[in-house]
Amino acid sequence: MLRHVVMIRLSAEATEADAAAIVDGLETLPELIPEIRSYTIGRDAGLAEGNFDLVVVGDFDDEAGYQAYATNADHVAVIQERIKPFLAERAAVQHVLPE
Repeated sequence: MLRHVVMIRLSAEATEADAAAIVDGLETLPELIPEIRSYTIGRDAGLAEGNFDLVVVGDFDDEAGYQAYATNADHVAVIQERIKPFLAERAAVQHVLPE
């Protein structure tokens, strides 16, 4: 299994409504992309200064499943329309989960 983790820092101009719209858009993806095995979206709990604002953790059977997700038109639309206008910084990693 392959895990994809993305952390997003929003720009200072992003409002609470903008952040909620990003989460709402991301939450639609599991029902639209069959390659997603598990998908969690979380907002920072505010426990430490300097944390990123949002995290997305997605699990896929393999690299092919991840690539299908990464290039899926619905996923790309969420990135282009909801995330990129308010994106200040992004960090990501993909790793293989131990069996």
